[in-house]
Amino acid sequence: MADERQLKAEHQLNMSHEDTSLLTIEGVQIRLRDWRLTDLEDYEHWLLPGHRWREFDGPYCPEPSASQIIDIVDRKRKQIMDSALPTPRTNLTITLPNDDLLLGTVTWAWESQETYWLTIGIVIFDPTWWGHGLGYEALGLWSDYLFREMPQIVRLDLRTWSGNDGMVHLAQKLGYELEARFRKARIVKGQYYDGLGYGVLRDSWERRYSTGFAGHLQHSKKL
Repeated sequence: MADERQLKAEHQLNMSHEDTSLLTIEGVQIRLRDWRLTDLEDYEHWLLPGHRWREFDGPYCPEPSASQIIDIVDRKRKQIMDSALPTPRTNLTITLPNDDLLLGTVTWAWESQETYWLTIGIVIFDPTWWGHGLGYEALGLWSDYLFREMPQIVRLDLRTWSGNDGMVHLAQKLGYELEARFRKARIVKGQYYDGLGYGVLRDSWERRYSTGFAGHLQHSKKL
């Protein structure tokens, strides 16, 4: 038990602040951190139509127009410049530890604020980085952060569709359980797919990652 407590103390979230406002959560392959102005050019690029990530991340939803993309980036710029960062954060960037390249984002939003029920999301923009375990690290660290920073919540949700095999595999690997299947609820390229709802309870998460998710990553790295 002493070793487990020590590991938890050393690795739990491994969070630091690069200055008084910037939050950083370190993984093994990736880093979650606050937005910077230098991210916005790449962010605008990835929001443009034609990128492959849109084939999997809500392809049944309309893509933003050129003017809407400008508005999205301008709002993000204003938030960064005003240091208007809520606690807990509602989104963070996914970057590489060494060159700080913007890979994607993690997010959350209320499903029902009255009952402390929220839904999380993730996107990694560049398919070059798919299939390397980066999404597993990012969503695991994000889930851990939200459970830590929001003691009132007892569950986390994520939503996807039956054509997104990568997200289904990621949810299951992290320990999220399939809780809802909405049959033929999504249409993609003229074909019906099921809408899927996954969830994990706090006590299940804490049993699965008893040393914290960052500690779990460090332990796995040593094996």
